[in-house]
Amino acid sequence: METMERHSYDVVVVGGGPGGACAAREAAKAGLKTLLVEKRQEIGTPVRCGEGIATAWLDQIGVQPGKEWIANEVDGARIFAPNEQYITLDAAQAGNETGFVVERDLFDKFLAREAIKAGADMWVKTNALGLVMEGGVPVGVHARKLNKDVEIRAPVIIAADGFESRVGLWAGIKTQLKPKDIEACLQYRLVGVDCDPRYNDFYIGSNHAPKGYLWVFPKGEGEANVGIGVSLAASPGLATAKNCLDAWIKRHPGYAKGKSIEDVAGAVSVSQPLKRTVADGVMLVGDAARLVDPLTGGGVANACVSGMYAGKAAKLAHDAHDFTATFLQCYEKMWRDELEEQLMRNYMAKETLSKLSDDQLNKIVDALQDVRIDKVTTLEILKAVQAKYPEIVKEFEAMLAA
Repeated sequence: METMERHSYDVVVVGGGPGGACAAREAAKAGLKTLLVEKRQEIGTPVRCGEGIATAWLDQIGVQPGKEWIANEVDGARIFAPNEQYITLDAAQAGNETGFVVERDLFDKFLAREAIKAGADMWVKTNALGLVMEGGVPVGVHARKLNKDVEIRAPVIIAADGFESRVGLWAGIKTQLKPKDIEACLQYRLVGVDCDPRYNDFYIGSNHAPKGYLWVFPKGEGEANVGIGVSLAASPGLATAKNCLDAWIKRHPGYAKGKSIEDVAGAVSVSQPLKRTVADGVMLVGDAARLVDPLTGGGVANACVSGMYAGKAAKLAHDAHDFTATFLQCYEKMWRDELEEQLMRNYMAKETLSKLSDDQLNKIVDALQDVRIDKVTTLEILKAVQAKYPEIVKEFEAMLAA
């Protein structure tokens, strides 16, 4: 009978995306013996992302912009109402999806290389199958590496396995989502289009994307990611998303003449963060912890930041020889102190916006035409709208009082 391979590490990270790579890099930098496992045969593919990111948080995680993974640098974002009147925000105002449009496969590979340079080991084509349990406590991961079963012992398991995260469920953390908190997404990479490479564009309203939004992220002259996210509350699946996206492209000749060289489909969570992102020996980061911005669907920045914090918490746990959920609350505190308030506000905004009519959305964009907001937050936008259309802001009274 074949003998199972057994390996021992201080930390095992499940998932080789940005959150996993940043977690592995941070843990390895701290001197921990770290393994990063990825179920696919290649880091970064297939791409399931609009590929827009901001720039400020790169400094926070210690990453310098790289020419090899930046496709385009934009000046800001434009938000289009249902009637296609729009407001323009500069990159500093626009949030986590504006600054660079990247090649996500190359960006993910870059982060993976950084983790390896820091000292982490990496296995691709390695699928986590379950947790190794002793006395009811996770002490490692069962996996299938190529065609061989392996046991990876590690007192700290970092779950960076994305939207479909299984590690969290195995650890007893409730990760299930309601249909209204999931968006079905479809994106075409169109070549030969007329787009403005200076801006990432967002289109809101039921005639563009029911209970969601449509985006155009320019990859450079004549090329753009054109995609849509539609709430499962408004659609049973990708069919509605495809119909809406195709109809929008048909109505816009500058995009209708383009040809797609890549179609990307998937789902994204637009929920509140999980109430609990740790268990004994386990921490969830990024999409697995539901740290995607519920208003924009952007998750790369929060995945990287939470991954970094998980790596730091792993070091603290090892130094204290304490891997309990109680001790790992230090990770919860790190990410919640920085991210939770904005995520909760944006969730409230998403919920309210989904109930607004196209006419109300038109008025909101109209009210912002001549208003200068130095830091764009939901609260600042509401204050600006209140001055011109106070009847709309009644829908948001709870947020103004928060």
